[in-house]
Amino acid sequence: MASSSSFPAPRSRSKKPLGKMADWFRQALSKPRKLPDSAEGTSRDISQPSSRDDPPPLGLSSALSRTPPPTHDVGASSSSGRWSKDYDVCVCHSEEDLVAAQELVSYLEGSTASLRCFLQLRDATPGGAIVSELCQALSSSHCRVLLITPGFLQDPWCKYQMLQALSEAPGAEGRTIPLMSGLTRAAYPAELRFMYFVDGRGPDGGFRQVKEAVMRYLQTIS
Repeated sequence: MASSSSFPAPRSRSKKPLGKMADWFRQALSKPRKLPDSAEGTSRDISQPSSRDDPPPLGLSSALSRTPPPTHDVGASSSSGRWSKDYDVCVCHSEEDLVAAQELVSYLEGSTASLRCFLQLRDATPGGAIVSELCQALSSSHCRVLLITPGFLQDPWCKYQMLQALSEAPGAEGRTIPLMSGLTRAAYPAELRFMYFVDGRGPDGGFRQVKEAVMRYLQTIS
């Protein structure tokens, strides 16, 4: 029986030294991973906060919610003064004096002041009640021009407007402006004896004095 020493011993497999293998794993783990450009930029933004002096970047939401430029507040400027009422002048006249009233309105509206005038047959609401329209016209106007003529004295609606104007502002100097035409001083209405009137016998029919009276009153409320 042959002894066991007669068989050749098996060859041992070549093994990698443990030291070299540990170095290889260490290098693999310590090698930095290359990130995509977007991820790298994001990590750079997070890791490096912007300076206080730098404005924050504008996103879509901030651009859409940008505060609009300030606009002129029409409501605030129109709450007082001349623009607190719809008209500067209400011309009270009889039906037979319509032509003279239209000439006066054309003169006032065509002046440099561009006065806003109420003319009954032109500006009254169609279908509106006469009483309510006349009262609304007076309350919506700063000044009232009474075109006092023989026709005015005979018209009950003209007398109603005259009394209504006096009752609304009895002590407001300059708001009620009598323009007398075709009458003598003796025919001047007794209700108006406490105030001066504009004489319509002049070359311009007293229109210039009426305009100046309206402008003086508007200056007191501006």
